[in-house]
Amino acid sequence: MIAVAARNAADIAERGTPCSLRMRAWFEGSIKALLWSLTCFTVVTTAAIISVLAYETYGFFTIQNHPEVSVWSFFVGTEWSPLLGAQPMFGVLPLVAGTLLVTTIAGIVALPIGLMTAVYLSEYAPARRRTVLKAVLEILAGVPTVVYGFFALTFITPYLLQPLSNSFGAYNAMSAGIAVGIMILPIVCSLCEDALRAVPQSLRDGAYALGSTKFDVSAKVVVPAGLSGVIAAFLLALTRAIGETMIVALAAGGLAQLTANPTAQVQTMTAYMVQIFLGDAPAAGIEYKSSYAVAFTLFLITFFLTWIGALVLRRYREEYE
Repeated sequence: MIAVAARNAADIAERGTPCSLRMRAWFEGSIKALLWSLTCFTVVTTAAIISVLAYETYGFFTIQNHPEVSVWSFFVGTEWSPLLGAQPMFGVLPLVAGTLLVTTIAGIVALPIGLMTAVYLSEYAPARRRTVLKAVLEILAGVPTVVYGFFALTFITPYLLQPLSNSFGAYNAMSAGIAVGIMILPIVCSLCEDALRAVPQSLRDGAYALGSTKFDVSAKVVVPAGLSGVIAAFLLALTRAIGETMIVALAAGGLAQLTANPTAQVQTMTAYMVQIFLGDAPAAGIEYKSSYAVAFTLFLITFFLTWIGALVLRRYREEYE
């Protein structure tokens, strides 16, 4: 009996008094409730945003006295001029084409450069140099996007593009795409480097044991092994490029046209929304409501990219022990 009591006393002393155990249980329960509430807040916020977009988009398509507004004409129409003339046109394809053109140029600029930079940081750079370069990338990521827009207007277009061809005007898709590519470059570099450094060292050692060079190990072992993380980085960066606003609003121009010419000025979906919310259109007018339909279309595009990314990640995901 004495031995049992002594053992119980020792257990209580080791784990804490019953009061402290109750306090610990209450604290753990409170943390769990807080985390659950934050998760629910995220889900509710997302659902609220989707609900607002869907409701306002439905109001745009059901607005009276505007027979030119229909789901079919909106998604397949090739003319977008809601603020011009007595007969406005609401075909969203020019805005979609401008958005995809700028995003494509940004991807061509950022994705290969970002991946090669990540390979250098992960496989070649010494520790001190890696620290300095990552600090520079973090500074680049902190630059406001409006600065990139002015950089495109005052440097990229007049000093890089116009000396190459006279077809580049003051506003063009190429300068906006290059600026957006520079903006998303830190995202690609950072996420790709994290994915490559997560590859087990044993894979590198095995490749070196077979006589592979450092380039062979980097290109044929490390990058394929971290492919799922690299693809995730690419998709996240492209999604960020699609949703960029200030750069395209300043540098791409304001002419909505269905073109794939990078020298022409274009208008993206986000730039149109900025134009509408500057106050030129009445709050209850069809032009104002059209911005919600454009925003809902942008949401559908980003959702489709995210869904494709989830399928690709599920297909190429690699798990290491």
